[in-house]
Parts: sequence; C-alpha cells; structure tokens
Amino acid sequence: MRYPTPSLAQFAAATLAMALVVLASNILVQFALNDWLTWGAFSYPVAFLVSELINRRFGPGPARRVAYIGFAIAVAASLVLAPVRIALASGLAFIASQLLDIRVFDRLRRGTWWRAPLVATVAAAVLDSLVFWGIAFGGTDGPWLTWALGDLGVKLAVGLLMLLPFRLLMGRAFGAGAPPVAGR
Repeated sequence: MRYPTPSLAQFAAATLAMALVVLASNILVQFALNDWLTWGAFSYPVAFLVSELINRRFGPGPARRVAYIGFAIAVAASLVLAPVRIALASGLAFIASQLLDIRVFDRLRRGTWWRAPLVATVAAAVLDSLVFWGIAFGGTDGPWLTWALGDLGVKLAVGLLMLLPFRLLMGRAFGAGAPPVAGR
C-alpha cells in the first residue's frame, strides 16, 4: 500500500507531540497519587494515539521515524529534568513499546477501525509497563509493583478512551485523503 508523505509541518507537529508526552510523563511519574498510581499514568497513553494517527495516515515508516526522533528528544530532555534511571528506563520502554505498537497496528490496519488501535495499545502498554517499572523502580523502596499495576490499568483505560479521539481525528487531522479503512 502506498501512503502519502507527511509535510514537514505534520511531521514536526507529531514529533513534538511525541517528545512532549514522553517528557511530561517522565516528570509526572515521580509524583505519586497513592500506592497505586502516579500522575504519569494519565499522560503517557497519548503517545500511542500520536503514533497510531501517523501510522494510519502515513504508514509505519513515518510512524517509526516520529518514534525515533521523539525518543531522542525526550530522552535528552529527560536526562536533564528527571533522574537518570527514570530517563533511561523510559527511553528503553518507550522505543520498545512504540515499535511494537506500530507493528501490531500495521498488521491489523485493514480490519474494523477500532481493532488496530485497541490491540496495538494494549500490547504496547503491557510491554511499556513491564520494561519501565522493572528498570526505573525495580529493587527500590516504595510500592513500585502496585504503581506498575495501577499504571497499566490506567494506560489500558485511557487507551480505550483514546479510541474516540482516534476515530474523530482519523480523517480530520490529516485531511480527507486518508487511506481507506474497513468499517469507516
């Protein structure tokens, strides 16, 4: 399938959005709401929305490029604004989960409009939570295991809620020329 090439403005906006989401999440994960949640759980799932919208419109290649550049910017900024362990754990979890999200989404893209983003987000959220929490807080004091479970629960819930903006933005964010989707 041939996809249109994103304009420089579209690519820059997606990359900036990705970097800001990851950077904000790396800062917010340091602030616990309780023994089950940190604030970062609410912001991070938006990264999957960004990559899935780019993937839907422009294909997996540009989605991977947005993930790689967003990753580099976010890790560099996180190394300045967050503890090194969190920045590195976030970077590894981010790139692994984004690449999984992009691959799963691309494999399922021809099904009903909601299947690809839902399955891709669930798979990526599980991987992201395992990698991030295991590296960032594993072996430390604090309720990091319950934070990981709470974080995963919120990522899954927010991922489900992100289906509405995904559906609304599928055609609007990138124009009427979006590739055809079954059930659209």
